Amino acid sequence: MSRAPLRVVITGASSGIGAATAVAFARQGARLVLGARGTAGLDDIALRCRGAGGTADAVPVDVTDARAVADFAAEARERLGGIDLWFSCVGVGVLGKFQDVPLADHQRVIEANLLSHMNEAHAVLPIFLAQDRGTWVNMISIGGFFATPFAAAYSASKFGLRGFSQALRGELSKNPRIHICDVYPTFVDTPAIGHAGNYTGARLAMPPGSLAPETVAKAVVRLARHPRNTTVLGAPALALKLGQFAVPNLSAAMMNGFMERWSRKAERGEDGSGTLFDPPSEPSGIDGGQRNPEQRRAAAAAAGATALGVAAIGAWLWRRRR
Repeated sequence: MSRAPLRVVITGASSGIGAATAVAFARQGARLVLGARGTAGLDDIALRCRGAGGTADAVPVDVTDARAVADFAAEARERLGGIDLWFSCVGVGVLGKFQDVPLADHQRVIEANLLSHMNEAHAVLPIFLAQDRGTWVNMISIGGFFATPFAAAYSASKFGLRGFSQALRGELSKNPRIHICDVYPTFVDTPAIGHAGNYTGARLAMPPGSLAPETVAKAVVRLARHPRNTTVLGAPALALKLGQFAVPNLSAAMMNGFMERWSRKAERGEDGSGTLFDPPSEPSGIDGGQRNPEQRRAAAAAAGATALGVAAIGAWLWRRRR
């Protein structure tokens, strides 16, 4: 007996992880409603989804506008006849020392990364409650466990998203068919690096070992049939949690030193707000094109070893304090 096609809504679907996930669902024959600010990128991904075997409607929406998100959710439910999974995948960033970045840019990051996800959850949860089922997937990042110097607003938004999800799970604990799923990837090679605000004076680039967007997409697609609270990609989850609990400032200090050295030595770049306030005028696609296949495996192993090392130090210090 074949399963009914999944009914899926994805925001931030015009590029990167959201776009990769849309195409991955489309390959399974899903019916999709895709949302994002930029119509050029959105139409491009909707076309790819149709070519992959799904159906996809592109509906432009600014998710920082709560009223617009509520209307978008109502339209999606009407088009699909219900919603099985909603993927909140909007995310932006700005890099630079906190005091060097315009406050308006910090505020925009909080609006896009935290408040927009709250807008989306507020719009879709009544639909799930009426259906008595549904899965909300909250794209966070490893930044929800470890603070990120040179990206203070980004850190605030990601830590906030993690707490928000935990609170929602508590409120929905008596609704076992409604799931709140968090996804925490490490660095992912998407066009977002070219869209970010940048006040470091250096040209931004992805670090070695960055994940492919399709790796994250595969994990999100799996959550539709097998929901789980926490999915960590690219690093050991237990090590990250233990390190964040035991020595929360150690990793931040290490990252700050790395960022300071990098910003001094990297190729010079032009400062600006990127696409924080206006979407790209042309399609951006899925992949950032910066991964080096020869470095990926070694860098991933090094990242895992570093995380385990931080966790081990943290555990030792915690035992000493006790």
